Amino acid sequence: MKLKSILTTMAVSMAAAGLMNSTAAEPAPKNPDVLIAFYSYSGNTRAAAEQIQRKIGGKLLEIKPKKPYPKYTDCVAQAKKEISMGFTPPLTEEPRLDSYKVIFLGSPNWWGTMAPPVLSFIKNSNFSGKTIVPFFTHGGGGMQKCESDMRKYCEAAKAEKILPGATYMGSSTRSPLPKLEKWAEESLKTARKK
Repeated sequence: MKLKSILTTMAVSMAAAGLMNSTAAEPAPKNPDVLIAFYSYSGNTRAAAEQIQRKIGGKLLEIKPKKPYPKYTDCVAQAKKEISMGFTPPLTEEPRLDSYKVIFLGSPNWWGTMAPPVLSFIKNSNFSGKTIVPFFTHGGGGMQKCESDMRKYCEAAKAEKILPGATYMGSSTRSPLPKLEKWAEESLKTARKK
């Protein structure tokens, strides 16, 4: 009898402490109205997007063309041709953006502008009521026309606000990058201001 009494007391104590509550709610995701959409060929832009998500929360969405790009040398030639023609490759999925208010939008710098899959994403989107926060990775070319081109197309997609973009050396995104995290945090605060 003594053992049963001890076990009952333990069970009551654990339940009171919330340790036996099997229906305990998961914590709400941090910033569920933030989307971090990106295209990444080599993994650098993905690494930047993942750092942004770790810092501010939100949901990651990888922009994927239906037909993946070929190996690097052929990709460079194909990208140059697509960009000069204004080609927008079909994507594996159409953007569903209704539940997002802030969209961090990332691309590698290809030939001085954003990669064609990102242009496809923008052209297939309605950014009404949304704030766009551009970010780019590069192999040494810096920003060039990436931000101005993205701004032009996001304005055409009816973005409410487009914040200043940031660019990072691609290889640097593979390690924690405090300036990227600080930029993401400050950009989100700016995006939330009325």
